[in-house]
Amino acid sequence: MSIEVFNESGRGEVNEEELIDVARYALWTLDVHPAAELSIHIVDLETIEDLHVRWMDLPGPTDVMSFPMDELTPGWGRKDAAEPSPAMLGDIMLCPDFAEGQATRAGHSLAHELDLLTVHGVLHLLGFDHVTPEDEQKMFALQNEILANWYDSQEERGVSFAPKPTGAGAFPSAADRDDTQN
Repeated sequence: MSIEVFNESGRGEVNEEELIDVARYALWTLDVHPAAELSIHIVDLETIEDLHVRWMDLPGPTDVMSFPMDELTPGWGRKDAAEPSPAMLGDIMLCPDFAEGQATRAGHSLAHELDLLTVHGVLHLLGFDHVTPEDEQKMFALQNEILANWYDSQEERGVSFAPKPTGAGAFPSAADRDDTQN
């Protein structure tokens, strides 16, 4: 699995290896072909706001945006799944400047917020969405399950990033999120 991170934000404290690891874990959990490719871009407020207006026709900055390339769905390893081929999943845009406010309000670190947003972005690339309340509930539950399991798997996989947060806002439901503030 090829995952590249491009830090265009000027924020040196973003742990690129951690973002790669959580993205790889999410893709593995969702049974995405091991030769799939993904790019993660760390951008500033101005860039994410421009993308948000241009592609979503929504004003102001946001925390994460996903731009899928090839249509993929989870489950390539299932016996009933079509034979997959390597594919470019797409791009995830993360804005640490925006995410920092969310992390502060939720009572956890910026690193955890970026990990959460990376999983969220991966899910969007794979076709998950939160347009309806039912889809929103499913997507956030899956996001939280993947993220919690990623934290729990670190020792077994021989990696060590920040410890699993335990605060009330660490694994939010969709109703807990307010991405209108910065």
